[in-house]
Amino acid sequence: MAVELLDLSVPVTTGMPVYPGDPEVEAVPALTVADAGVNVLRLHLGSHTGTHVDAPFHVGDALPKLDELPLSRFTGPAVVMDARGLPPRAAIEPDLLPEGLRPGVVLLIATGWSEQWGSGGYPAHPYPSERTAEAIVASGVRTVGIDALSVDRTPAPGETRFSLAAHRVLCGAGAVIAENLTGLDRLVRAQEDGRAIEVWLLPLPLAGADGAPARVVARVTGRA
Repeated sequence: MAVELLDLSVPVTTGMPVYPGDPEVEAVPALTVADAGVNVLRLHLGSHTGTHVDAPFHVGDALPKLDELPLSRFTGPAVVMDARGLPPRAAIEPDLLPEGLRPGVVLLIATGWSEQWGSGGYPAHPYPSERTAEAIVASGVRTVGIDALSVDRTPAPGETRFSLAAHRVLCGAGAVIAENLTGLDRLVRAQEDGRAIEVWLLPLPLAGADGAPARVVARVTGRA
């Protein structure tokens, strides 16, 4: 049986894309072998840097913080929603939800927007509508990932109003959200081929946090 491990995370680098208003990222040498005998990086970043997980606390002070969630919330069998081919800033409606959603499953939403990572078009990603978020919660799913900047519409430059409708529905139900995934097209193909997918979305263990950067890895099994 063929087994593949796929990294679904973007690298953390100085100047990488961030959500509008979030801290900019800097990763620069603090110590070097030449001067101190060891190499050590100094990091400046926000809790939602790069590929990361949102805890429910991200959108509500009374909701669970990152370290209050069970580890089971960050892993499980995955089902992929193929939402590729939609126009910029299009709402993803419930008719695209795949079969097989149930408690314990991780839903991964493939928009194809990770191909625009680092470009000016990246913030114009499609996003699940409030109705889609409600349908996800009704299915029992409590872990959702997307290959885009947010599960909600990212405002265009100059816009001052924005919605957190999908965040509020998902987080209000105790769900965790992984954003800025990459390479989900590989999982779309694996799912079409009938291969089994498991995923781990393990965040840094930041105490009392609203979220944290994560290394997201999928294991694909079955005939390649």
